[in-house]
Amino acid sequence: MIERVNSAEDVKKLNIQEQKQLAEEIRKYILEIVSKNGGHLASNLGVVELTIALHTVFDLPKDKIVWDVGHQTYVHKILTGRKESLKTLRKLNGIAGFPKTKESETDCFNTGHSSTSISAALGMARARDIKKENNHVIAVIGDGALTGGMALEALNDAGWSKTRLTVILNDNEMSISKNIGGISMLLSKLRTKKGYTKSNISMKNKIAKIPIIGIPFVKIVQRVKRSIKQLVIPKMFFEDIGFRYLGPVDGHNIEELERMLTISKQLDGPVLIHILTKKGKGYKIAEENPDKFHAIGPFDLETGKSKKAKSKDYSEVFGDKLVELAKKNDKIVAITASMKDGTGLTKFAKEFPNRFFDIGIAEQHALGLAAGMAKEGVIPIVPIYSSFYQRAYDQIIHDIAIQNLPVVMCVDRAGVVGQDRRNTSRNFRYGIF
Repeated sequence: MIERVNSAEDVKKLNIQEQKQLAEEIRKYILEIVSKNGGHLASNLGVVELTIALHTVFDLPKDKIVWDVGHQTYVHKILTGRKESLKTLRKLNGIAGFPKTKESETDCFNTGHSSTSISAALGMARARDIKKENNHVIAVIGDGALTGGMALEALNDAGWSKTRLTVILNDNEMSISKNIGGISMLLSKLRTKKGYTKSNISMKNKIAKIPIIGIPFVKIVQRVKRSIKQLVIPKMFFEDIGFRYLGPVDGHNIEELERMLTISKQLDGPVLIHILTKKGKGYKIAEENPDKFHAIGPFDLETGKSKKAKSKDYSEVFGDKLVELAKKNDKIVAITASMKDGTGLTKFAKEFPNRFFDIGIAEQHALGLAAGMAKEGVIPIVPIYSSFYQRAYDQIIHDIAIQNLPVVMCVDRAGVVGQDRRNTSRNFRYGIF
């Protein structure tokens, strides 16, 4: 089936069974290439059905799809005439691992950093309205990227603006069956009634006293409630700020995805479609180890083991030394912007959980937080990739440097990056580092 598809128009000609077959073949194709060349694997395996549905329902390049971060666009590239070029991934003069407007007219916006897609898509939608054109603009953003302040700023603006825009929230952390959605609505109504909280606490205390089964049962109920609230609260939040909320939807069900996407085309104003996907879908080893297979070098398909023996790198040396220093000084804390493993903080997090702070994809907040800690006598260590540090220059200058605060800012991945992880030719070293 994959040989029959060289453009989005070819995808539209397929029936549902052929689309499902295409999804399986695309996963195998990506696995073959990434296992040889390296690349971003888990995220791409998780959006196969979504990408097929997007290309079936929308008309590229007239319609615009802005992919947040952009490392999940291998499927998109396969479906837009770059199937053979994908074999050059991570090779000299090879295809980009991220969207590139110079590469294809179906890549409408260059992305590489997190949390930018909604802003860019809203800008395109407003430009469309000014020019009195009639196309659709879609932003595809992951749940992790919503921790970035820029994404929340854009959601706030988009909801207020009433501009016709579709945001797809690709949620790859939850895995809750459909029927819980109805229960969640019921429980949200119950929680608003007077006396619910008081009676809830009383009931929990009584059940917990039951020998053997009491406490385990309470814990099970609490886990279910937390899962339900994850579904209820996003809906309340998005609708309250002006979005039409659709979902949650099984992100691996092509028929259901196409149905929701078609509905979104018919609605005026901003729409948010909440889809549930699994990172590494279709490759069990990646499903069980999504962090390891987020970005990976060449590996053995049968075992998932790297083909190259990993030597001790900068991040590991840094992490070991930081643990050593932290044992001697209890004022040392570590802050990461959702990059614990990549920046070598895994051991620190295990050794000193109360002195480790993962604040999500929010580099500006990371430096502002560090400044506040340093002002009160704590010693914050903040390791961030060089290409991500540029997002927090204001905090470096205004919050830290001008006040002469002792924040330790550690940078790696500066200079030429051999594996081209962020699809940039170089990241410069700045004097302030």
